[in-house]
Amino acid sequence: MNVFQAIQERREITKYSDQLIPDDKLKKVEDAGYYAPTGNNLPSKHIVVVKDRVTLDKLSETTPYMKWLKEAPAAIAVTGNPTVSKYWLQDASIACAFIWLEAVEVGIGSAFGAVYHSEDEEESIKRENHVRALLNLPEEQRVVAVLGLGYPKENPKPKNHIPREEVVSYEKFS
Repeated sequence: MNVFQAIQERREITKYSDQLIPDDKLKKVEDAGYYAPTGNNLPSKHIVVVKDRVTLDKLSETTPYMKWLKEAPAAIAVTGNPTVSKYWLQDASIACAFIWLEAVEVGIGSAFGAVYHSEDEEESIKRENHVRALLNLPEEQRVVAVLGLGYPKENPKPKNHIPREEVVSYEKFS
């Protein structure tokens, strides 16, 4: 599969089968985040792979929108460290995208559980502290997201995209 095909086939998968993810496939997905670029090549991102059922169930309580982690056989938490780079949020976000696309490549479904909340600092701190306590994260690590991983129980149809001309401009914003 090429990258563009993975981009087109990517779906938010929130219902998972009971099939476990082989370690070699999970390692490829993990490596996609590891090899993702960072601003000024500074190591501001960190990746925590989670397979423990009890921890996954507790991670599902991070927000009301992450209940699907109770079905996921694995997850990857992606953090950024603002003390290392001012681009920590971008670095972690790019790693999330690479992780998701590699999951598609190897036939694994993924869902994005946003933890960092840019518009509500109090909510963000609450969410991040929940994940921080479960994963033993240092205080300087900001939790950007937890991506659930697993074989899809069902394959959702593609969503209808808004018209291209509403999203893409040439030369100047239109």
